Amino acid sequence: MTTVHTETSTERVPGRAWTVRIIGHGRTSASVTCSTTACRMPPRSEDLPALRAFAARHAAAHAKAATLRPNARCRCGVQSCEAHPDSKTPCTGAVLLILRHDPVMRRVWSVEEVCEACAPLIPNVTVLARAERPRRNPDRTTAQLAAPVRPVVAGGFSSPAALGTVDAAPLRRPRRSGRRS
Repeated sequence: MTTVHTETSTERVPGRAWTVRIIGHGRTSASVTCSTTACRMPPRSEDLPALRAFAARHAAAHAKAATLRPNARCRCGVQSCEAHPDSKTPCTGAVLLILRHDPVMRRVWSVEEVCEACAPLIPNVTVLARAERPRRNPDRTTAQLAAPVRPVVAGGFSSPAALGTVDAAPLRRPRRSGRRS
């Protein structure tokens, strides 16, 4: 799906990030938090699989609702590339919307605007959308690619009542094997 970016300013703006976390409370219960304070989260629960499913759907909903801005600065670069400390690179290229989620830890989902140079250096990343490079002529509109269509969570993406109502869409692409047939 292609959308049109109507912002006429060529001034760079800070890259955005949305972070959804599962926080444990002792050994038996946990809760979900979101960096966007307006989002409603489900209450503390002992059902960790349901909280994980909600957190994954909530991060996907943020990605779907985000309009990728081609004039955004790299979020990783703003943080001195802390996401990939072993390989420093200058921030260059088009702006990407990525999902960062470590399948081993399974507690944090981050949706961020980063540059093409940093994205492959960050572990556990899935590219969700790519913006075209901003044009030098501010009178033209810049086309961009929107995030892929994800299933809509009933009652809005922050609805705690939506737990279990929609199957979570897979957020990672399967790895390709190195062999060719």
